[in-house]
Amino acid sequence: MSSESNVKFTITLANPDLDAEEQERETRNLLRDINDLDVESAGLVEVTEIPEGGKSVGGFLVGALQAEVTISNCYKLLAWLGDRLRNKTIELEVEVNGKKVKVKANGQKELTAALELAQKFIAAN
Repeated sequence: MSSESNVKFTITLANPDLDAEEQERETRNLLRDINDLDVESAGLVEVTEIPEGGKSVGGFLVGALQAEVTISNCYKLLAWLGDRLRNKTIELEVEVNGKKVKVKANGQKELTAALELAQKFIAAN
């Protein structure tokens, strides 16, 4: 068994132009693609409490998913997210060793900066 730490990502797609059903479909497509990567686990975010402005469908937060990967694979996931989500509005929360950072990005330039911040945060922890 590996002693390598895992990194937990929570990705929330925030597209006000989509209704809840379209947002859910987009999230499930993203989840399917993430599951094709080398991840420890990935799934939709269950509703424990609905954040301000949030919506839920079937017990899950609309537009939100989580993925857990090893540190060695997290940089691959970040690069993939940069390609896959370049023109999306997202919130990304990264948790490593009990510490969290949360960033928002709207468009390619902000996403690139957010992913660079996430990489630095992971490397520092």
